[in-house]
Amino acid sequence: MRSEIKLVFGPGEEFDLVVDGSEVLDFEAARRWLDEQFVKNECEPMRGSGKVLIADKVLAVAAAVGPAAFRDPAFALDFARATRGALAKALVRVDVPKQSLSY
Repeated sequence: MRSEIKLVFGPGEEFDLVVDGSEVLDFEAARRWLDEQFVKNECEPMRGSGKVLIADKVLAVAAAVGPAAFRDPAFALDFARATRGALAKALVRVDVPKQSLSY
């Protein structure tokens, strides 16, 4: 199954990442990759409680690495594989300025 991850950073800074089903990480591997990136990029929890949802990690990692990271095909593919595997949705829109994630 083909999955699409659309990243929006602002006008003219949008990325359409496509991953097919055979490339998707399983849930645990996807969660682990997002956890590693969250720590590596010194992301902060979005909620005062300190609880970090998987969707929050996707948004935080995208915001922390910025659009330049998604120009690297290897990173973009890893992000898409992890996002699809962690959220189990075929179509995901990550809007960084609005801090929103939609399916």
